[in-house]
Amino acid sequence: MNAAQVVFIFAAGITLVSALMVVTLRRVMQSALALILALMGVAVIFALLGSGFFAVAQVIVYIGAIAILIIFTEMLTQHSMDTGDDQLNRGAAFAVLGAVVLLAGGLFVLSAWNNFQVLPADLPAGAGDIAELGMQLTNPQGFALPFEAVSVLLVAALVGAIFIARDQRKDE
Repeated sequence: MNAAQVVFIFAAGITLVSALMVVTLRRVMQSALALILALMGVAVIFALLGSGFFAVAQVIVYIGAIAILIIFTEMLTQHSMDTGDDQLNRGAAFAVLGAVVLLAGGLFVLSAWNNFQVLPADLPAGAGDIAELGMQLTNPQGFALPFEAVSVLLVAALVGAIFIARDQRKDE
């Protein structure tokens, strides 16, 4: 094994463990910090794959914006969602069993597919052109509308957190 494979296995392990922590930790703040770690692991994997733009975008957009928004939302709402009840569903064991069966079935179907072991073809010469990607991101017929929709969604989430925090403080 070379160094890249060792780093990949380490990053994949960190990503999987922290993703599991995101869904199993009881406190939202701890889950948000585990989410940041999982997203950082994905950014490392993007960097290993030679996709520097996606690695940087992962750090800036997901870690820098969405995860921080979750942390600010938690800080604004504080304990308004604490009910003291158990957060695990009684049928969680059945859900895990169903997920394992679904994964095994999907792997079985994919292994029977002839092209499953085929490596992807190399990208064309101009496929990694950052200038073209930048033009597509700002082009109204490209990705400008989805980016604006996401920004409106993030602002709505932050306004909702402020509204919940304000109503809680009125009650006190």
